[in-house]
Amino acid sequence: MHRAVYNLAIPNMLNCPLRSGSSLTAALRTSFLVLGFVVGVWAADWNSPEQQLARKVAAVTGPGAVALTVENRSSLGRRETEVISNGLRAALEAAGLRFVKPEQAAATVAISLSENSSSYVWVAEIRQGANEVAVVMVSASRPEGLPVSHESVPLSLRKIPLWVQEERILDVAVLEENPAPEQIAVLDAEKIAIYRLQGGKWQQQQASSITHARPWPRDLRGRLVPAKDHLLDVYLPGVFCRSSAGTTLALTCHESDDPWPLVVGSLSGGGANFPSFGAVGGSPLTITSMRGFFAPTRNFFTGALTPGVGKFTTVAKYYSAAFVPRDKYVLWLFASVDGQVHMVDGVSDVAARLRWGSDLTSVRTSCGAGWQVIATTAGDPDGDAVRAFEFPDRDPVAVSAPVDLAGRITALWTEGKGDSAIAVARSRETGNYEAFRLAIACNQ
Repeated sequence: MHRAVYNLAIPNMLNCPLRSGSSLTAALRTSFLVLGFVVGVWAADWNSPEQQLARKVAAVTGPGAVALTVENRSSLGRRETEVISNGLRAALEAAGLRFVKPEQAAATVAISLSENSSSYVWVAEIRQGANEVAVVMVSASRPEGLPVSHESVPLSLRKIPLWVQEERILDVAVLEENPAPEQIAVLDAEKIAIYRLQGGKWQQQQASSITHARPWPRDLRGRLVPAKDHLLDVYLPGVFCRSSAGTTLALTCHESDDPWPLVVGSLSGGGANFPSFGAVGGSPLTITSMRGFFAPTRNFFTGALTPGVGKFTTVAKYYSAAFVPRDKYVLWLFASVDGQVHMVDGVSDVAARLRWGSDLTSVRTSCGAGWQVIATTAGDPDGDAVRAFEFPDRDPVAVSAPVDLAGRITALWTEGKGDSAIAVARSRETGNYEAFRLAIACNQ
């Protein structure tokens, strides 16, 4: 396929006679040499992956009328996206497909231009009548010198400050908001404190101590889970606390090896139905209220699960977990203690090195595919950043720019409503612990 990449000539410039020895001629020669170099660096030949994806799509649909959409969910800029979109349309037409409106189409083809840590990944979701969704994909290497642009990253990950203190923050729960948080509960090693926003400042209303017979592990972790018939449940290593049902905050704590919830609040409720990623006709999928056992003297989960993921009731020891709903199953992601992410679908357990940190969690939003995984980056000596990802298949696709937490992250939990997360980081400047809400916004 022939495709030109050029700049338009300046009007009337080519009609101006030039003397071969003029300085302008030399300048233009230099300009054309520079232009040729720039085009060589920035222009990429996408013909091969365009042809590959077109053949795979046509093998599913056959020749005929289709409704086509192409969406850029990668770091490619607008110009490259247009070039690829036009190339895909030409390749699909050559394969026998005709483009019509959705109501006239025998099939719909939704192509997403995505990427993972090493290459671009183009995914085509094909729907034909009542048939199951077919997914085909190709990968394309990143040409050297191709610029990285975030102008088309489809989502924004926003960091909203909630609370700061010297003592380690284990978790924060937003109790009231309108629409900004107005009342929060803060969990640290020795207490839960409830604060209300008054006159632009947080004022402590109540506090209740946590009783525990054994010393806490050095790298302490804990979680607050909103409840239906009382305010909060509190999970700590080897300890479980329950708040009173009245308006006065009082905790009843006891030693416990009960598992911690991995799906909380509106994402479970004992097994709630949610429209799944790519579901035919919006069919709901039940998300089981999964729980994991936390090691009472360490800072990670043992790997034992209840009720389990398919045939797996045990996985590798892990720091955190997230999940991504599919048409007929749920893909679970476990950030294991060996630095890998285990992807468990109930039938297989596949380990991958994704250059993530040890903290990840899931959120359900109205943006993009509807489900995102928020994960920390790895290896930055100055501190941690978080980023939103989606999983069109088994390779994560970055759908937001990274957000710097200005320190080392110590906690990352999904909030009770399921559409945002709480992150805690220790500031690299002050040493204080800072809690943030992480919320995803759809870019327009």
